[in-house]
Amino acid sequence: MDAAERRIVGFTAGSHGLVHTYELSIPILLTVWIGEFSTTAAALGVVVTLGYGLFGVGALPGGILVDRFGSKPLILACLTGMAGSFLLVSVAPTLPVLAVAVACWGLTASVYHPAGLSLISKSIDRRGTALGYHGIGGNLGIALGPLATALLLLAFDWRLVTAALALPAVVVAAYGVTVDETGSSAEAGNVTDAENSAEAGSSDGGASSGGTKGEVSLSSIATDTRALLAGGFLIVFAFVTFSGLYYRTFLTFLPDLLGDALGGLVDLRLVDPDSPYADQFDVGRYLYVAVLSVGVFGQYLGGRIADRAAPERGLIAVMAALSLLALLFIPATDAVATFVAVSLALGVALFTVQPLSQATVAAYSPSEARGLSFGYTYVGIFGIGALGSTLAGTVLTRAGPRELFVVLAGIAALGSLSATAVTRFATRRD
Repeated sequence: MDAAERRIVGFTAGSHGLVHTYELSIPILLTVWIGEFSTTAAALGVVVTLGYGLFGVGALPGGILVDRFGSKPLILACLTGMAGSFLLVSVAPTLPVLAVAVACWGLTASVYHPAGLSLISKSIDRRGTALGYHGIGGNLGIALGPLATALLLLAFDWRLVTAALALPAVVVAAYGVTVDETGSSAEAGNVTDAENSAEAGSSDGGASSGGTKGEVSLSSIATDTRALLAGGFLIVFAFVTFSGLYYRTFLTFLPDLLGDALGGLVDLRLVDPDSPYADQFDVGRYLYVAVLSVGVFGQYLGGRIADRAAPERGLIAVMAALSLLALLFIPATDAVATFVAVSLALGVALFTVQPLSQATVAAYSPSEARGLSFGYTYVGIFGIGALGSTLAGTVLTRAGPRELFVVLAGIAALGSLSATAVTRFATRRD
């Protein structure tokens, strides 16, 4: 990559990491908020659902805005909005104000994925590698963000911690102002040429048919949606929905599952058991952080594969591996070594999917509707995929961990089949 492309990757990877840092710091803060606001877990659950719900469903209008205004302004708005939201959290005097602050975070954060991924897919030649580094930034936020929040809470008041969490977003936004959005890829040049042609056509009284940047309406959204569906994007959407279901079903109760499996085998505590944060530091949490951390290698691997082969074919193999690993999870609990090995392998494979999936979305969507395509994608991953939490809770309540991982194996198998259908029935647009 040249210098301009490296700046884009640094900007988007940093932004991606912060989105997930804020996302996963909220559950850590819940333990403090229950006492601070003299409320119940049920009431706080409504507050968090509001924020996370907006984070998911806001991706689609976010994608539309990306196609209208471009990626960089939306990412800068996302960063400043998240910083402002956490500053509001830090001074929230009542639960309703806290709810407004968390909702503001969800709304502003929702635009990031369509904006960041659209920027990478249009501006960088080595798209797969860039998506891998972008994913690494997200994984670092997922793994280290909540850990850093919990450690800070041991030493500082929660209001000071949430105010301090706003500062990194301001720093990354300041860096982002210096980034050239166009990069140097061939596609970026083609997009510019297409937009110039469209503008010239408009000056002659013609109408563009693709919803070009600077023009958005219900008819242009409908036109772009029909163009996506005509190329078989619905099959791609089916795949990303299965991948989102697997992701959320697997991760939602994973810390407790890991803790239950290892609790009888290993006794490791770094925090006084009487501490209100002790549950955040039991052995299951250590392995959970490790599973998320090794996802960095999966992100890099997925990016490299996407640059060397058709990403949709890589997805067939990786989803099949996830299905097999899910079936091996419970038998592996007989020994610490095998259990840790299978858990870490699941972490690598789970996050290998992400850059491959994102490269597939880019390959099967036209550049003028790239933001919209990623908007639909993250409605599937974070919106419909959120049902994975309910699915996991229901299976664990009515059956048990063994049955949960059989369900996961089935979801991954359906994902592999849908990736196969993409190669057979969908039309590449890239």
